[in-house]
Amino acid sequence: MEKTVTAVLVAAGSSRRMGFDKLSAPLGGGTVLSASVAAFDRHPLVTDLVLVTGADETAARAAAARCQKPVALVKGGATRALSALAGVRAAKGELVAIHDAARPFVSEEVITRVLEAAEKTGAAAPAVPVKDTIKLADEAGLVESTPPRQKLFAMQTPQCFDRAAYLALAGDEAVTDDCQLFEQAGRPVQLVAGEYENYKITTPDDLKGETTMRIGHGYDVHKLVEGRDLILGGVKIPYEKGLLGHSDADVLTHAVMDALLGAAALGDIGKHFPDSDPAYKGADSLALARHVAALLAEQGYRPVNVDATILCQAPKLAPHIPAMAQNLAAALGMEPGAVSVKATTEEHLGFTGQGLGIAAHAVALLEGGKV
Repeated sequence: MEKTVTAVLVAAGSSRRMGFDKLSAPLGGGTVLSASVAAFDRHPLVTDLVLVTGADETAARAAAARCQKPVALVKGGATRALSALAGVRAAKGELVAIHDAARPFVSEEVITRVLEAAEKTGAAAPAVPVKDTIKLADEAGLVESTPPRQKLFAMQTPQCFDRAAYLALAGDEAVTDDCQLFEQAGRPVQLVAGEYENYKITTPDDLKGETTMRIGHGYDVHKLVEGRDLILGGVKIPYEKGLLGHSDADVLTHAVMDALLGAAALGDIGKHFPDSDPAYKGADSLALARHVAALLAEQGYRPVNVDATILCQAPKLAPHIPAMAQNLAAALGMEPGAVSVKATTEEHLGFTGQGLGIAAHAVALLEGGKV
């Protein structure tokens, strides 16, 4: 392509049908808005971006800060048509690619097809064939006619235009689709193949199928001393020494909790259960794990699986591992098979290998996230 391209992302809607700000909904480690912005920031044909915002620019500024290309922010208008116009006026490219920011799954292939078509014709948009039979009905709900399905297409974005031509035609605030400006003027609009995956998030149901996966790592270590019970994964293990700590010092459960909290970016166990708080003196760590599970649920996360390794020279832990895994799974509301517990010695090397203490590593996978 020879023409420069500005991507104009319209993110000024009120999300009335969603019930909350859909553009800030978590998606793939970011948000709906940041996913849409990233699709154009990484596209090789896009020169710069314009984000059309509502009254609150916080999310747009955060998304812009992650971009490699120049980004301008402009305020939207009272209607979608006015918001798009504000974005196009701020654009610098010879072509503009106007995109609904609530379509975060747009692919590089779709963007490329539309831009190449718009460079030739001056106006192009992606579309997909309508799958269902469509009926036209009157105000009473009575069918008037059935349009031929083979001629019906569902429009998508980005819709791409020659910027000068768009500005010359703009002005109708009632249009809900940018191509209408060209249609009303009798100008041709080239449809290119869209993708059904490039759908617009409009209601909460549109996000139900989108799962965010998050991974966390946890580590804990405690000193072995006389006069303490040895508790690992909620199992009291016969041994002449136990682990020293403010709570029951269950190093395995602590590592698992830290992994889960870390995956959700909720801090660590020291933040939630400080050893300076007498309320947690001698506390049952499995009870604390149940509290962590509740914190995750409040944020919309569900533990998928946990894999933990105990570093312990003595005593032998193999007979107790099934009970540890079962206790952890029950405390976290997980299926027993979703929690793996392993134990290994360190061949008499280091702190744990010399029998001075016990350590544990854990990795946890979460899915979900508050929408």
